[in-house]
Amino acid sequence: MHLDTSFVRAALDPAFLARLRDRFGTSLHLTDAMLRQHGANEAHFDVVLPDAVVFARSTQDVVDLVTLCVAADVPIVPFGAGTSIEGNAVPVRGGVSVNLGEMNQIVAVNADDFDCTVQAGCRREQLNEHLRDTGLFFPIDPGANATIGGMASTRASGTNAVRYGTMREAVLSLTVVTPDGKVITTARRARKSAAGYDLTRLYVGSEGTLGIITEVTLRLHPIPETISSAVCGFESLEGAITTVVQAIQVGVPLARVEILDDMQIRAVNAWSKLGLPEVTTLFFEFHGSPNGVAEQVEMVSALAADNGGGDFAWSNLPEERARLWKARHEAYYAAVALRPGAVGWTTDVCVPISRLPECITATKHDLAGASMPATILGHVGDGNFHVIFAMDPNSSDELREVKAINDRLVARALNMDGTCTGEHGIGLGKQDWLVKELGDAVDVMRVLKRALDPKNLFNPGKIFSL
Repeated sequence: MHLDTSFVRAALDPAFLARLRDRFGTSLHLTDAMLRQHGANEAHFDVVLPDAVVFARSTQDVVDLVTLCVAADVPIVPFGAGTSIEGNAVPVRGGVSVNLGEMNQIVAVNADDFDCTVQAGCRREQLNEHLRDTGLFFPIDPGANATIGGMASTRASGTNAVRYGTMREAVLSLTVVTPDGKVITTARRARKSAAGYDLTRLYVGSEGTLGIITEVTLRLHPIPETISSAVCGFESLEGAITTVVQAIQVGVPLARVEILDDMQIRAVNAWSKLGLPEVTTLFFEFHGSPNGVAEQVEMVSALAADNGGGDFAWSNLPEERARLWKARHEAYYAAVALRPGAVGWTTDVCVPISRLPECITATKHDLAGASMPATILGHVGDGNFHVIFAMDPNSSDELREVKAINDRLVARALNMDGTCTGEHGIGLGKQDWLVKELGDAVDVMRVLKRALDPKNLFNPGKIFSL
């Protein structure tokens, strides 16, 4: 997607660069390869290079960098693992990308209180490996091995959200460096509080536009006694979706339930060598006691059979479950690989679950007429699904076609009282739709942005225009 970078800065002032070198030494990087790494993205947006990259190793590093950048009117863009989909970390006005990946310490684990505190660059897989012997785990799983700070910044969710919620529910408190160089803590570790504005929720999902998150305190959960996974193919897309909706309506506590349409199954079969029947398929996971899981399985199996589902392929072995979910997590790469040389355009919406069958069915009909491969997959347990287009990056006709299909999808979701993005965030790609979705509420967001970041230096150009 072409980005308007006509407002992009001149080269950084040599005196400012000298101050960066004095303060950060070898943590400052100016090579083309490093700049390109921080200007690229997982999706279809143009590469836009920052002027410099600084690797922060402490909250004080971030404070000092913010102080230098604000004094020199230089934009600053936080960077985690670089796995965001909507261009959330692309430095569209240049400036300094601050890489938080080396701030990856696990600060504290309070097992008795079911919480922990980590630095922003800690990866979710790293955290769960550390927690393994405590009997606890962090359930939010967006697929990519993202940083916790990045997940908080984009209000990520993923495959476990139907049972465990999203980052909105998982974050207890944040340490944030504000544009005036202050370090604030948004809350204490208490499980609830009525003390003032809920600043934690303000910063969760703000995509680095209001402050830079350096530490995150998280809710943890006990590792389930029994975990069982299953795969079930369906005669129709409608039958698969109806099974999920009915399971939720009767109170089955699904831990994960993912839908992959026939095209996506074809893609993961080729990419991950699964050998599944190429029909619309549900991936399930159940957590609980042995008896509880058995009851869940029995009920969902009966619902699936009534809706045209085939036999369930079960697995309780950790290595088999890991292989299954690895294939699901790599679905994006599998979908793009359907077409050599393609780039991925990924979009997501979320609707009330009662409208989900209608929304996905209409979208599938739209994709049937597309000139490029496109797949549907998603976290149907909470009404959230994705479309991945394998698009020719050099075709303006395909770009227009994909945009038109995406526009119809988002408009359909909004007409169903849904949202333009369930988990990717707004970033660069959905700013117009945010205004259509929330109207004058976006003006309140602009007021907050101007109040907290009056120079518009923190990740400028994201979420909405000023």
